[in-house]
Amino acid sequence: MKIIVMGCGRVGEQFARLMDAEGHDVTVVDTDEAALERMRQGFGGKVILGVGFDRQVLIQAGIERAEAFAATSNSDNANIIAARIARNIFHVPKVVASVYDPRRAEIYRRLGLLTFSSTALGAERVRELLTYQELEPMMTFGSGEVALVNLEASPLLDRKQVRDLTVPGEIHVIAISRQGQAILPLQGTIIRNRDLIYIAVHTSALERLKALIGYA
Repeated sequence: MKIIVMGCGRVGEQFARLMDAEGHDVTVVDTDEAALERMRQGFGGKVILGVGFDRQVLIQAGIERAEAFAATSNSDNANIIAARIARNIFHVPKVVASVYDPRRAEIYRRLGLLTFSSTALGAERVRELLTYQELEPMMTFGSGEVALVNLEASPLLDRKQVRDLTVPGEIHVIAISRQGQAILPLQGTIIRNRDLIYIAVHTSALERLKALIGYA
């Protein structure tokens, strides 16, 4: 996966190193030359000195080919600007932005941006939000601990019940859309092939959800 990380602070550096170690193509963008010099040590990806929401800098970083973008700088405004550019102009499929001020988080989520609190979540949680390609996060709640995802039911889920996809406190099916009509399901509601299922999931349980729906 081609990933661009804007911001080389604690979370950004940890996330970039984690994804690099997993074999992803990672580029880090930051205005702090000293931070990038530190990043180069033991890092197999690319580093670029520049403003992370500058169009030419992003093109240099390869955003036109990027599959994921993480805005992890220490500025909420810079993160949101960069995230919106990545999503709305370059149409990067997976975009997440760090937000320090929780009062702003709800506003940004209304703009359709996935956000997380860098004070509450580390690099592993950013990885969870960006790398579950079979699941489509629509929004997050709180400081990013809970995500709303949607998926189309595969034949593997046909005739299963909602309770088969429920883990109390971790995974809950909150709505099912079938032939253009939505329902609030009960635990015994039968899932049909090609249903559109909306699921609230704690981001630490994404791997478990993946197994339940047959993506593991």
